[in-house]
Amino acid sequence: MNQHQGEEPDLDRHLPYLQRAVELARQAREHGNHPFGALLVDDQGNILLEAENSVVTERDCTGHAETNLVRAASRKYPVEFLERCTLYTSTEPCAMCAGAIYWAGIGKVVYALSEADLRQMTGAHAENPTLDLPCREVFQRGQRRIEVIGPVDLAEAHQVHLGFWDS
Repeated sequence: MNQHQGEEPDLDRHLPYLQRAVELARQAREHGNHPFGALLVDDQGNILLEAENSVVTERDCTGHAETNLVRAASRKYPVEFLERCTLYTSTEPCAMCAGAIYWAGIGKVVYALSEADLRQMTGAHAENPTLDLPCREVFQRGQRRIEVIGPVDLAEAHQVHLGFWDS
């Protein structure tokens, strides 16, 4: 597993939230959207918000799970609070989502499936022209420190995409 530099994260603590993010991705797929899900957790471990991808049903190319979550979070919570929160996501945030996370001031991101692995699965799919730009690189260009943990090896995060991008 690849992860952030520094301390070894307590993966057992993160797994239930990542599994929930994957369940949200499964629901997004069932609702006719791309299979991505995200949730926001406070520093006490409480799930504050959840979001699914809504690109297809809302006809909005920015309706990624993370951007949907960030919109709701930034309306509801001040930056000072979000700095202590963790965004869990089924798949590594794309460059757009990483930018939204950065601007919201969320302090930590934990993801399962990497953007590189997603790109291998989707290939040149017209609905997911995946950028080869890891979220860590986006965050490193900013002035806020955002801790990143991932990819976390979680079979379900891969499985939720199986068959979806075949066309």
